[in-house]
Amino acid sequence: MASAAFGDELSCSICLNLRMELATLRCGHRFCRDCLVTALDTQKESGVFPCPGCREEYAECPVPEKKIKLSNTMEDSRSMEQEKSGIFCTYCVHFRVAAIKTCLHCETSMCEKHLTAHNKTVDHVLIEPTSSFRRKKCSIHKKLLEYYCFEHAVCLCVSCCLVGKHKGHEVELIEEAFEKKRERLRNVCEKVTTARGAIEGQIQNLQDHKRKSQENANNEKKRVTALFDDIRRQLEVQEQRVLSEISRQEEKVSLSVSELIQQMETQKDSLSRKICHIEDLCNITDPITVLQEPEIEDQHMEEPEVCDLDDFLISLTLHRSLTDLITDIKSKNQFHVTNLLLDEKTANKSLDLSADLKLASVSDTEQNKPDLLERFYELCQVMSIESISSGRHYWEVENGDTDTWNVGVCYPTIDRGPDGYIGGNNKSWSIGLFDNDFTAMHNSDYEPVNQEPLVEKIGVRLDYEGGRLSFYQLSDPIRHLHTFTTTFTEPLHAAFYLGCDGWMKLLS
Repeated sequence: MASAAFGDELSCSICLNLRMELATLRCGHRFCRDCLVTALDTQKESGVFPCPGCREEYAECPVPEKKIKLSNTMEDSRSMEQEKSGIFCTYCVHFRVAAIKTCLHCETSMCEKHLTAHNKTVDHVLIEPTSSFRRKKCSIHKKLLEYYCFEHAVCLCVSCCLVGKHKGHEVELIEEAFEKKRERLRNVCEKVTTARGAIEGQIQNLQDHKRKSQENANNEKKRVTALFDDIRRQLEVQEQRVLSEISRQEEKVSLSVSELIQQMETQKDSLSRKICHIEDLCNITDPITVLQEPEIEDQHMEEPEVCDLDDFLISLTLHRSLTDLITDIKSKNQFHVTNLLLDEKTANKSLDLSADLKLASVSDTEQNKPDLLERFYELCQVMSIESISSGRHYWEVENGDTDTWNVGVCYPTIDRGPDGYIGGNNKSWSIGLFDNDFTAMHNSDYEPVNQEPLVEKIGVRLDYEGGRLSFYQLSDPIRHLHTFTTTFTEPLHAAFYLGCDGWMKLLS
């Protein structure tokens, strides 16, 4: 019991009474706070403040401190008891003793001692310690709640079941209903725990994905940095290649011009001598001497042919250098640009194809084309000649003069009639514009795609084995629009749909 456990520890040395609030001096003696303050106030005139217990003197009035050691104070005893139950015995007036049971009939809580006396006289309903009696009794009949109504999900007393508004309802003893509900709660808890575990797994997967994405980004940064370092080295090599060609031509021109200059200097000296000879003849007064001198012919001077730098050869060398560099970059990046051509046999009769089979435009009148099984006869659509059944491929498309178009891929078995709309069936995938709504489409499943500004050039990336079809907006900067992920089961053709007065062009 609390009284036996703490005894003298909780009594004041001045008034000898048990107190809830004790104060302690530095010497360790404890007193009621009020008693201690009174005793110290009487010593102010003497200027010395002795402890009422051991008479230890303090030069200044000590400040009483609250004892904080759990085993030495009633305050800490109460904390320990409240941590256990929070409810104290109704009959223990000198000590706060923790209750171990509460009687609902008497609405009292009892410690072990008073509970023993209570059980010898009455047979009441005892529950775990509580101070909320009203929650345990019927608010109407003031009787114990013993039953549970399933229809209204409320606890009832006997009177509620027999004569109250719940008469005739399906009821069950509270203990039984409690066990059933607890079992349901356990089942819900298991499901919630499983759901939480699944979420934790998803969170872990997302964290792993984030970490992997960061690692991939770092690896890509290193790869791109190394690639540009290599490009810079190759550019320097190609620059020297072109500069060497220019220097070679410069040296050739310089040597040619030097030879011409030397030839002209020789001719100049010859002419100078001829001029001197003529002048000497002109100064002779003897006619016979002058007339007997051989005739001097006029010398016709031809314009020398001077060679110059071959700017086309320089440009051609530059072009080949850059082409070789780009080819090398594409090879290292596994970037294969597919050279697609439009298939005349599949083009709708309202589509006019260019001679190079790169451009398709909608004509005002139907073209004079033969009826073929391969041709789209209902929709202004066309497919590529080439089919793709493996590898990674990329091509670019430009659209213009229409607010309705589709760009995508399809199987060769796609319907050529009204059901063959690209993206509107399970044999095609596309991205397109219709009345300024930009969407990705497959099997008539439309997914909005945000784009700004209006898309005019589209890049298409196909990874056949990887089952990925991606579309990119070729703006500044280049932006990813949408990616389809699936398993391709047939060869794929590039496919295009055009609205009124529209055109599309495969970019080289």
